[in-house]
Order: sequence, then structure tokens, then C-alpha cells
Amino acid sequence: MPAPTVEPKRLTIPTSAAELEAMLQDPTRMKDLFTTNTDQFGEFISNYAKTVLDKDQSIATQVREETQRVVAGFLKEHRQEDLVRPSLAPGDPLPIPAQRNAIHNPKAMGAKIDNEFKGSADYFKSIWHLSQRDAVAQARISRVRAAFDSTVPSEGGFLIPETLRAELLRVALETALIRPRARVIPMESLRVPFPAIDATSNASSVYGGIVCYWTEEGGALTASQAAFSRIVLEAKKLTAYTEVPNELISDSAISFEAFINQIFPEALGFYEDDAFINGTGVGMPLGMLDAGNTSLVSATAETGQPATTVVWENIVKMFARMLPSSLGRAIWIASIDTFPALATMALSVGTGGSAIWLNNGVSGPPMSILGRPVYFTEKVPTLGTAGDISFVDPGFYLIGDRQVMSATSSPHYKFASDLTAYKIIERVDGQPWIKSPITPKNGGSTLSPFVQIATRS
Repeated sequence: MPAPTVEPKRLTIPTSAAELEAMLQDPTRMKDLFTTNTDQFGEFISNYAKTVLDKDQSIATQVREETQRVVAGFLKEHRQEDLVRPSLAPGDPLPIPAQRNAIHNPKAMGAKIDNEFKGSADYFKSIWHLSQRDAVAQARISRVRAAFDSTVPSEGGFLIPETLRAELLRVALETALIRPRARVIPMESLRVPFPAIDATSNASSVYGGIVCYWTEEGGALTASQAAFSRIVLEAKKLTAYTEVPNELISDSAISFEAFINQIFPEALGFYEDDAFINGTGVGMPLGMLDAGNTSLVSATAETGQPATTVVWENIVKMFARMLPSSLGRAIWIASIDTFPALATMALSVGTGGSAIWLNNGVSGPPMSILGRPVYFTEKVPTLGTAGDISFVDPGFYLIGDRQVMSATSSPHYKFASDLTAYKIIERVDGQPWIKSPITPKNGGSTLSPFVQIATRS
């Protein structure tokens, strides 16, 4: 008759540091731990950790807080291109290396006060409490009062921490059209020159003056050099203004933070986009489709073409005027009222019908024409006007970002309505990177990264 199975002795799991110390000092219990059932040692360690963690929730809280702190530091210190991608159309590659659009700059003026506030609501409430003569808020905000020096004119407000500024712009990138695809230049002062190639033709040289020769061994070389010019970016002031009910500020931190984190960034992105597309260059950026952009080219409309139409021949002509090097980055931007014309656009094919070119024959969004994405916006002219649909490469558009924001509040302006007025100021500029269309090597029609269809009359 087989001997009965003897179950290994189960160990009592310590539930505190004192009980663990007592067990470690008991030779008999430790011998049982290592010799009676060797599988129990791993189980003992795991169970002890779980027992103590369940019993002392402060450990879990410490772990959670430390994890959040480390992750926040990691996200702030690493470049945007490794962590955040702008909201482009599916399959649409970034037009340029994403580091050019990195948002958080640890060297920006506001970076030195990054640790003063828990978030946007905390920051804007501190400004509001200051106006309420709150002593604690006054002592706190005095440490970060508008740290502007002689290179930045005072706005009479308070410097926004760099982490908050970066977060505001990150949300703006999700809705913006031009900034995520443009070449963003950080500005350490209000006026920054940027080099540009002074080129108008590739017929006899490239890059404004470089000529290459086939030369025999030992033959003399012909000297040549590129011609450079400068584009000067001068930060312009963009002001965002809104009025907030005092109850929202004082009673609802969640609602107030949601308001600040969404409304302000989307407003900034909207007005930036409008200026980068249509700006006159006077007190604001010079837009890529404004008449002041001397590199902009217009493809002629068809003879007798009705005013409120877009035809396939318009698309063909615009595509043919784009710089070949930009075809992999260029996008179509169009007024939403062009959609009916684009959706019914076709090319007659003999007597057998027509071919639909929108979306390359694939139904449903996202829309594309000739493999390049189409973005509809209300910031371009209406159907039939020059610029109602354009083919552009935003990688040839420079955005100068001063990377400084300031904010201020006033409970007095709308005192009778129990509202507090908030104002955020950023400084930014924008200009096309080239100053004229390029004549190609073959002497054909000029090419440009900014192409539109002319007005149809």
C-alpha cells in the first residue's frame, strides 16, 4: 500500500516589515522556506509584495506619482518627432523632418518656470486670483512676472510656461493646415535672418550660380558658386481674446481647463492658418497665396470656362507647374464649395464615356487627386476666384516662431457681466522661402511650390 502523500508545509506570509524581519531571524522558518518546498520561495516573495502593497496604499500612490513624474519628464525632454506626429492624412508622409516642427524648446524663455504650475487651469486661475488680491497667488506669480527682457517688448502680462505653450500649440497642430507641414524656425530674438537660395532659373546653372562641367583628367576647373540671399523673419503679434464667466473659473477646474486647452489653441491655429495662406505681410505674415508672394504662379483657365467650375484641364495645368522635387510633399487646398465641381470632374474618353479622376477611382474619404491629398478649408476664396483650389508645398514656407507667449486677465473690463477677460499673445511670422518662380532647364513654363488656378470669368 503506497504511503500517503504529505502536503508541504505552507508558510505564513509576513504582512509588515517587522514580521519579515522576525522571519529572517528565525533559522527554522528560513530552513523550511528553502528546503521544504523550493517553489515556495518565489511564491513567498510575490505574495509578500502583494500583501504589503494591498495593506499600504501609500506605496501604490508613491509608485503612481513617481511614474507620472518620470513619464512627464521623458515626454518633455525628447523631441516631438519621436513622440508626436501632426494629424496628416493617412499615408501622407511628413513633408520635412519633423524636428523642424518640434514644439517644446527647453531653451525657450518660459522653460524656467515649467515647474511652477500643474497645468493650464492652475496657471490661468493664478492670474485670476491675482486680480482678486489673493495674497498667496500674488506671492506665487511674482516669481514668474513677465520675464521679458529688452529683446521682447512687455505686454503688461505674465510669461506662459514653456510646457503650457507647447501644449497649446500641440492641440493647434491637430487642427492646423500649414504649421504641421511648414519649415518652423525658432526665433531667439524678434528679428531673425534666414538664408535662401537666390535662384530664378535652372537653364544655365542651378542653386543661383553653381555650374557643373565634364572635365578631362588634368583639365582646368571653372569656378562657380551659389548665390545666396536672406529672408528676414520679424515676429508679428497675434492676440487671442476671450471672456470667461467667473463661476467657471472658481467652481469647475475640469471645465475651465477643457475650455483653455481646446478653445484657445484652436483659435490660434485658425488665425495662424489664415495668415500663412492669405496674410498681406503688413503687421502679419505674408501668405503663400497672397499677391505679395512673388513666387506664386497662376495656371490659366480654359477659354470660355464658366466662372463657377473646376475642370480636369485646370488640375492638369496646376500639377504641371509644381516643382518636380515637391511632388511628393505637395497638397491640394480648396474651398469647400469646390466639392461639387471636384466630385463630378471627369475626362472624356473617346465615345466610351469618361474617367473619374477624383480619389484615383477609389470611393470615400480621405480625398486625393493624382495621389496627393485634398484639404478643404474656409480660409481660401470661393469657387471661381483665383485660389479657390491651389497646389502647394508648405515645406517651402518658413514660419518664424518666437516661442514666447504671455497672458493677462482683467475682471474689471466686464465687471457688470461678472466675466473675466483673458488675453494670450504670441509672436510669429511667416514667408515663402523662394522669391520667384524657377525657369526649368528645358526652358519650359516656370515652376513653383505655390500654384493656383486663375480667376474664371
